[in-house]
Amino acid sequence: MHGFLVGQAETLLAEILNFAGAADATTSRFFREHPKLGHSERGIVAEAVFAVLRRRTEFLHLAESGWGTPARRLILLGLMQTVGRGALTPLVSTDEAQWLERISKIDPASLPLRVRTNLPEWIEQPLAARFAPAELARLAAALNHPAPLDLRVNTIKASRDQVLDALESTGIEAGETPFAPNGVRVAGKPPVNRLKSFEEGWFEVQDEGSQLLCHLVGAKRGEMVVDFCAGAGGKTLALGAMMRSTGRLYAFDVAERRLAKLKPRMAKSGLSNVHTVLIDSEHDPKIKRLAGKIDRVLVDAPCSGLGTLRRNPDLKWRQTPNTLVELAPKQASILANAARLVKPGGRLVYATCSILEVENEDIVKAFLEAHPDFTLVPASEVLAEQKIDLDTGEYLSLWPHIHATDGFFAAVLQRKARLTGKAALNEQAAQAGDADIEDVEIDELSESTGSTGAKVDVEVDAEGDDEIGIDDDRPGAESER
Repeated sequence: MHGFLVGQAETLLAEILNFAGAADATTSRFFREHPKLGHSERGIVAEAVFAVLRRRTEFLHLAESGWGTPARRLILLGLMQTVGRGALTPLVSTDEAQWLERISKIDPASLPLRVRTNLPEWIEQPLAARFAPAELARLAAALNHPAPLDLRVNTIKASRDQVLDALESTGIEAGETPFAPNGVRVAGKPPVNRLKSFEEGWFEVQDEGSQLLCHLVGAKRGEMVVDFCAGAGGKTLALGAMMRSTGRLYAFDVAERRLAKLKPRMAKSGLSNVHTVLIDSEHDPKIKRLAGKIDRVLVDAPCSGLGTLRRNPDLKWRQTPNTLVELAPKQASILANAARLVKPGGRLVYATCSILEVENEDIVKAFLEAHPDFTLVPASEVLAEQKIDLDTGEYLSLWPHIHATDGFFAAVLQRKARLTGKAALNEQAAQAGDADIEDVEIDELSESTGSTGAKVDVEVDAEGDDEIGIDDDRPGAESER
């Protein structure tokens, strides 16, 4: 390690601590502006900065003593965690070295819980109401630890054993994920996107929790499925593979930029049943055309993202309680409008990567009260049908300290097969004047983004989840939610 990296890391940290934008984007821009930094050097800088973001409360507590600017003290603590005190000591002053030695002798367990959790009060309070202090401490520790690198095997092109063999042949250590049947967990953070097997579409980077959400949808061959908030399409691709590239899979999103990122991934995946649809909101007329016609709808709702703090630790500092106030009505509106698509007997899955009840259980309970034509299906039953041995109760509730995934929530909602009363009237009103689905041209729905083409019902034989940024040396850039 070279001494100039301390200054580079301090400069980047000082900029990120302004919280003017996302830490990952700021880090990527910083590296583009400093092209002479090598791969390993960028890794050291990024890991140190993100270590500070994860443990900011704790480090601020420890940095009340010491020398230099606050950013200098914080980055030294981050570097000590990532490269070790021995590697750092020759690069700092005598006073700083002595200070780091004193800090290294402090037992983190001796610090107050509020310091050890490294969570703002508005996040810690609802979690403290849910978990006992000891479990809250374990959850916080898991959230403050970097996430593993998970892959989802694209079963259209390869089997899990084939992907594991391909990784092993390049010297990459990996194994099966505990729950997801097509998941692979990689040791360390090797640049897997440089592998031939990745370029040929054998796998995608996707957290195991995100993969399990797709299994809750349970998409089948020949069905009509909607990924309502598709983003860059990690879950879309997983659903398409489950459908064996048959039927119709619509990827809705309000951001053309995100949908554009899906297209090259889609081409590499070998899927031909995906149709991207740019919408202006959950009220877009394009949505109404499919009312009551869809077998399965996934709503991966916009949320605080607090379940991804292992990858995006700045989210807990850049957001406020007002974030939740603003998100709740949007989440409820998206879910209600997506529900209109579901045909009688069809399935609606509401999901977030949040760990707060106000974004999860509260939204679902309010929806069920307002929509008596839907019932809650226990997530454990749905997973058991697919031989996935995971029981978290009525809802899918994934926690990093229990399941080693990002924090995820999902509810499976089934529309009653026969509508009566107000629900039937609402359904008639929603479909009044709508064309039959066979008359809805794919190009009409996706004219703003460019569809993959006409309906495809030919099964693709297998020969063997938002953005991928593994070339970025920032932690967490490698996972599609």
